[in-house]
Amino acid sequence: MGENRIPPCGELTLRTLAMPSDANAAGDIFGGWVMAQMDLACGIRAAERARGRVVTAAVKEMSFAKPMKIGDTLCVYTEITRVGRTSMVLKVEAWAQRYLSDLMEKVTDADFIMVALDKDGKPSPVPADG
Repeated sequence: MGENRIPPCGELTLRTLAMPSDANAAGDIFGGWVMAQMDLACGIRAAERARGRVVTAAVKEMSFAKPMKIGDTLCVYTEITRVGRTSMVLKVEAWAQRYLSDLMEKVTDADFIMVALDKDGKPSPVPADG
């Protein structure tokens, strides 16, 4: 796990490589790209739990603690922290595995609120059993 003393929380849901097209001229990865990957991971995890279509309803406060660089592997961890009637809250952590290294550093985290939808796009109950 490198130098971090606190391991990631949740289940590893998505891993992807940060490429030059995802970066600004200084080689820093765009925060919007990181957020989009977090949203993808939430969609995967929430759809599995809802056993169907889900959409992102809200993202609570997100701030970036560390930058991502070209060549880093983004590791997104998700944990479902609350299930309501048609929605669920996921705690999402984005970690950078540094290029050619075992070092893992937390980049950001946020709570994503996902809503289950039926075939007509209307909110649908999340199944009671996980």
